[in-house]
Amino acid sequence: MPGPAVRFDYQSLDTASNRLFMSHMNAGQLVVFDVKTRTVVRALDGFERVRGVLAVPEEGRVYASAWGRHQVVVVDAASLAVIARVAGVSDPDGVAYAPGAHRVFVSNEQGNADGVIDARTNQFVTELPLDGEAGNTVYDPTSQHILVGVHGKNELVTIDPVSAKIIAHTPLPGIDDPHGIVLDTKRHLAFVAGEGNAMLAVVDLTAMKILHTYKVPDGPDVLAYDPGWRRLYVSSESGGVAVFTEADSPAGVGLVRNGALSMPRAHTVSVDPRTHLVYFPLENVNGKPLLRIMEGDAPVQ
Repeated sequence: MPGPAVRFDYQSLDTASNRLFMSHMNAGQLVVFDVKTRTVVRALDGFERVRGVLAVPEEGRVYASAWGRHQVVVVDAASLAVIARVAGVSDPDGVAYAPGAHRVFVSNEQGNADGVIDARTNQFVTELPLDGEAGNTVYDPTSQHILVGVHGKNELVTIDPVSAKIIAHTPLPGIDDPHGIVLDTKRHLAFVAGEGNAMLAVVDLTAMKILHTYKVPDGPDVLAYDPGWRRLYVSSESGGVAVFTEADSPAGVGLVRNGALSMPRAHTVSVDPRTHLVYFPLENVNGKPLLRIMEGDAPVQ
């Protein structure tokens, strides 16, 4: 991988272009990697302290949270040119896109809010107070709502993207400082990791209640879900990665623990749902940044 041996953060895969966008946070770069040819397309500069990143093929854009500039940077997905820098979110982190409203929602982590950007005009719209530190922000295509974890209050907040208003607060008992979130859209489930107590919840998004909780390695951060294999990856600041596979039961969908991995700074993960390959950008392996690509075993039928 290009650049110095420093921290990476979120990733986003655009399957249409075969490009994996990785935030090389402390290098201030957005790294573009072709998963088909396994080559670095480009390392884009000018993304100071970049954290969240999201490719949105519908808009032909990539959105990246440049924490160091207090901006969300908008990139043309084809040319990789920066087309806008949107201010208004003081501490930008996780990014989600609501297609019906054509709006981008951004976790304002220390600002205790969720910011809203108009994807058509690249203008800041408003900010929604959360009364607690903002964890990750995701879009639920089933309900067509935005979901965001709230630290301290230990709840999942539901936002209507059209009205840009909070419409529900769901308590997450047993989860301290909910941060990483990923969805199983087919079964309408959310997997939510508690950064504060290293616990993982399976949340039924129809009933809005926790079905099960599981212990994971310390400092869970980024989660990835493979819908074909029904496999969940929970990567952690401690370098531990927990691997689970979904299992149906009369009590609702649960998880079977497949095992665990340990790699230095393996706190970010992504998975290609077509190939089932898993991507771990590691900040320092023998003094250099490294992208580790791993292949697992298919679930037993």
